[in-house]
Amino acid sequence: MTHVGIHARIKLRIKKIIMKTISLKKKLSNQRAFTLIELIIVIGILAIVATVLLAVIDPLSQAKKANDGRRKSDLSQIQKALEQYYQDYGGYPLNADTIGCTYQIRGNNGDGDDCISWGQSWQPYMNVLPRDPSGSKNYVYYAPSSANGQSYYLYANLDRGGNDPQACNNNGAACLNVPGGADCGGTCNYGVSSPNVSP
Repeated sequence: MTHVGIHARIKLRIKKIIMKTISLKKKLSNQRAFTLIELIIVIGILAIVATVLLAVIDPLSQAKKANDGRRKSDLSQIQKALEQYYQDYGGYPLNADTIGCTYQIRGNNGDGDDCISWGQSWQPYMNVLPRDPSGSKNYVYYAPSSANGQSYYLYANLDRGGNDPQACNNNGAACLNVPGGADCGGTCNYGVSSPNVSP
């Protein structure tokens, strides 16, 4: 190949590259970017979708539901421990009735002042007697002395009140047998009891 042939070939290649570059510029100039209005509309739609999702998910309601689930689980565990106690002693423990210790489980050492506070150990029945997850509410244990240890009631205050299908009343009112002066940190609207009575 001669020097002139190589030179002509190079010119032809350069011409092709220039044509491709011009063609690419035309293609790019035909494409449009998003306008400010379009961006604002998209952001607005995303905000509406996010708001709807938050309303559907409702994190506050989910937290209340979780706390109420924990309360129900705690009372169920205490119920099982009380049934074990019943098997050992032929009756349920009385509730403590001393100042600062009302409506808590009384220990079985014969001392009327021996109260087991929520969050303390109750051996051998429970490593730790559960306490309400909120910290501002209490569980209530009531075993009427007139029942001679044959029945008990255990109450809690559900955050969702009457909206919970297992609450004592669908209007969030207190359970029927809640003793006067019992303080769940709110209305005692959920309860469990010994098998022979209703909360």
